Amino acid sequence: MKNIYHFSMMIFLSLLFINCKSEKKTQDFTAITDSYFDGKNELNPLDATLNGQSEYNDQLVFEMTETYRNKRRAFFEKFATEIKTIDTTQLSIEEKNSYDIIKWETEIGLSLLEQKANLIPIQQFDGTHLTIGQFASAESAQPFKTEKDYKNFLKRIDLYSVWLDSTMVYMKKGMQEKVVLPKALTVKLIPQFEELITPKVEDNLFYSSCKKFPSNFTEEQKSTLSKQYATAISEKLVPKFQKFITFMKTEYLPASRETSGIGSLKGGNELYKVYVKQWTTTDKTPNEIHELGLKEVARIRTEMEKVKAQVGFKGTIKEFFDHVRNRKELMPFKKPEEVIANFEKINETIKPNVDKLFSLQPKTPFRVKRTEAFREKTASAEYVNGSADGTRPGTFYVPIPDITTYNYYGDEDLFLHEAIPGHHFQISLQQENAALPDFRKYNWFGAYGEGWALYTESLGKELGLYTDPYQYFGMLGNEIHRAIRLVVDTGMHSKGWTREQAIQYSLDNEAESEASIIAEIERYMAWPGQALSYKIGQLKILELRQKAQDKMGAKFDIKVFHQKVLESGVMPLALLEKKINNWIATGKKK
Repeated sequence: MKNIYHFSMMIFLSLLFINCKSEKKTQDFTAITDSYFDGKNELNPLDATLNGQSEYNDQLVFEMTETYRNKRRAFFEKFATEIKTIDTTQLSIEEKNSYDIIKWETEIGLSLLEQKANLIPIQQFDGTHLTIGQFASAESAQPFKTEKDYKNFLKRIDLYSVWLDSTMVYMKKGMQEKVVLPKALTVKLIPQFEELITPKVEDNLFYSSCKKFPSNFTEEQKSTLSKQYATAISEKLVPKFQKFITFMKTEYLPASRETSGIGSLKGGNELYKVYVKQWTTTDKTPNEIHELGLKEVARIRTEMEKVKAQVGFKGTIKEFFDHVRNRKELMPFKKPEEVIANFEKINETIKPNVDKLFSLQPKTPFRVKRTEAFREKTASAEYVNGSADGTRPGTFYVPIPDITTYNYYGDEDLFLHEAIPGHHFQISLQQENAALPDFRKYNWFGAYGEGWALYTESLGKELGLYTDPYQYFGMLGNEIHRAIRLVVDTGMHSKGWTREQAIQYSLDNEAESEASIIAEIERYMAWPGQALSYKIGQLKILELRQKAQDKMGAKFDIKVFHQKVLESGVMPLALLEKKINNWIATGKKK
């Protein structure tokens, strides 16, 4: 009896040791994910503000400097080492996903730091100067509710004036090594700064918050802050803007390159391969993606021919593109407010049908706004996420630079992509998921995030849209637009295509206006690889849905499929595929 008792105690103690060990490993990993999130916020304070992490609201990094890049390298190396101490067999499924995501991000982060991407620290489409401008409008993520909030942004203004100096230093280094922007992009960048110089300081974008003081501010607070902002604008920002414009016009523009893709630069081909991996989260080569794009363009053109026949158009598909571009009935709006109202009408149309496809829906509110004037001429429609606590709604920004030429034939499709059930659903659900560690709530993988948004465009008919053949053609137009991206992005950056070749290929295969196509091509020139993420991700999600339907048969539930895709937030496509395969295997047994 004594021996039996002794044996039982040994088993009990062994199990207790195993459980304690497992709990310690989980605690250790939780500490790693918490520290990882803090480190990412410190390295990316503008993103931290966007995600509601208010302790970073007065900070700005000089991301192009070697000091910053060394700090970033040390961060990735630290966590690449730390996760190796974790016993992954003791992690939950979601913790294992977190582990794999950190592993992937540290590897790609270190790969990017091996390249000299910092010698082109600014471009016309995306980056610090545009984000700061959005924040300055007092209608974005930077809060202006307390005196401390206003002082936080004053500190950012100070740092931003220094950031501009650092940017010029590294642009000059790029000039020495002939790693510079294409001329076509340089000429688009200059007006963005020219518009920030106003005759009256009260009309300056960076003074916007002083016109929107909270009602509880005293007159003394308003007066003091107004003077501080006016001084910062007139004595710090405007002189730096003038200096930057002069530098761009007299030094950088003459040194800018004639080529379009980064493949023409020293080390450019290797840098592009890293960008391709970063944005697609796959090992597909630029050539494989180029060929896939050509096939997708051909497939979608066949569908477009069917719509052309449906509306009775007798000309060629290219003539039909011109017909759609110039059809006055598709440009009915007289005021920008009518464009916004139409998007709100689309929202009301789909509301009754969303419940049929989605059991998992976000609580975060949503709004549609016109893009700010200072960036409207070069901006695309976009979604900017709301705050996790719901105090700031998710925002769908719509550029309307010229209402007389605004063609709305693709607006139903655009709303699905940027708003509901596209980016607003995916990003808001991710932020609201209390089961995810913070670094994943605010994470982003283009192939998953943009892939999901493009996938949702195919749900239009199920949601009560695309009853007008021109709006359905708009969906095909936006899909072929993303397929064209596979061709022209790889064409310019790995096959030596010129800007003009890429523009012509787009004109030959889609109905977007020439002005819109030019802006898009210049976006790809500025942001190599990013445009590949949409179609690569969409095709993977469509493939997984078809696989689930084929294997599960009557047990397939579209609402559960959407829940499974969305519930864990963004991740590399291989992890998403693994997740859906596990669901299929489990679901088949029930």
